[in-house]
Amino acid sequence: MLRILIVEDSSAMRSYVRGALEAAPELGDELEIVEASSGFDALRLLPRNTYDLVLTDINMPDINGLELIRFVRQNAHLATVALLVISTQSSERDRARSLALGADEFLAKPFAPEQLAAAVVKCLAARRTRPSAPGEEPPRSGST
Repeated sequence: MLRILIVEDSSAMRSYVRGALEAAPELGDELEIVEASSGFDALRLLPRNTYDLVLTDINMPDINGLELIRFVRQNAHLATVALLVISTQSSERDRARSLALGADEFLAKPFAPEQLAAAVVKCLAARRTRPSAPGEEPPRSGST
């Protein structure tokens, strides 16, 4: 099963992303999507499950996406989680900062569902090649 955490403060955007992911045939039939409406909510959810991908916005009212990326990449138990940033902040500087902090991909809003699915597939492929942290289970398969 593929488990994805969507971290986005806009309920409309969370719904759009969920729908696009659930409709993407390349992600397989067994997909579990968990939603977080804020960075704080994501920090509460991350230790409770194993996620294959965290998809986050940059602009959020509490902990922003860049801070969330930093937290995930500094946590040994989350070392192999794929990270995809989706944001209206799409300058080269924002993209570079996201990738430098450890995001696997950056997707500028607005985007088509097909673009999102392609970015997710690319992130998951990068995740499979990333070495596990010491004492951590190897990454699970992204599809069934």
